[in-house]
Amino acid sequence: MNDRLKALADAGVSVWLDDLSRERIESGNLAQLVAESGVVGVTTNPSIFASALAKGEKYEPQVKELKESGADIATTVFEITTTDVQNGCDIMRPVYDATGGLDGRVSLEVDPDLARDTEGTIKLAHRLWERVSRPNLMIKIPATLEGLPAITATIAEGISVNVTLIFSLQRYRGVMDAYLEGLEQADAAGRDLSTIHSVASFFVSRVDTEVDRRLPEDSPLRGTAALANARLAYEAYEEVFGSDRFKALEAKGANPQRPLWASTGVKDPNLPDTLYVTELVVAGTVNTMPEKTLDAVADHGEIIGDRVHNTYEESRDAIAALEREGISYDEVVRILEDEGLQKFEASWDELLETVSAELDKA
Repeated sequence: MNDRLKALADAGVSVWLDDLSRERIESGNLAQLVAESGVVGVTTNPSIFASALAKGEKYEPQVKELKESGADIATTVFEITTTDVQNGCDIMRPVYDATGGLDGRVSLEVDPDLARDTEGTIKLAHRLWERVSRPNLMIKIPATLEGLPAITATIAEGISVNVTLIFSLQRYRGVMDAYLEGLEQADAAGRDLSTIHSVASFFVSRVDTEVDRRLPEDSPLRGTAALANARLAYEAYEEVFGSDRFKALEAKGANPQRPLWASTGVKDPNLPDTLYVTELVVAGTVNTMPEKTLDAVADHGEIIGDRVHNTYEESRDAIAALEREGISYDEVVRILEDEGLQKFEASWDELLETVSAELDKA
């Protein structure tokens, strides 16, 4: 394995790839990344699938078969994405087995247009879980207010969940509470808690993008908000999963809900391209990276150990400094959630349009 990526793994960070395509699966590239780059998980989203479909010819036989069977756009999207995730899960299965279910995961998202629909999210989560039928699947559910009870209900049924689109510390605490409530309901139903896993995807780079556009070019506060926010999220994680409430569940086999650093590709060319990886190293976390970021870390990422503990006061000071500059934390995270949902919906529309075009060609 690459030395820098091995150092990251040795520091307790699970490296997941934020990408999946049939080309990557069938060419052996994903298996190669597992063997040589220490990739131990995969995340997907509608934008990733739209890009894969638009660029690859590997989908043409399945699209043609679905068209001949009379499948509509929605059915075609469902079949294509679940097929890729099934195959991705099969490639990742040895990692899943070797880590006792901790890693070797592939995440598949519920339709973004259900982000404000609790019952619709629960139903689709079940349908996706049953269709993929792999124990190393994770269902991605957005951390909207309507998503929180869906997370609880899905966890209660023994389905592993990747909670996505988390920006604020307050919402993150709601996510952790939803997870614990789900575990408590699963326990009451007699389920084996050790088989239930979850990650909480805390978005990083978008925070700096939103904050830094409000700051002068020469401000020393640029590039500080995202790391401060993520580090304080880890402090909250330690508090909740060190609580008596969780310890009671842990005694019955429950797993903590690991923080996952998402949106870790650096958008600002003035910032180091490995910033959201090297500066968020701490044990018990996941970092899901686009391949460009993975390659950058492998090439020149400096892994110098834990970069989160002993930063909490400094992180609070950074948020306070932004408030003094007139930048409201609450406003920023509210805007980011709204924009995040809009981007999810736009990506979903793009996927539907791409599939529609492929069906027309088939």
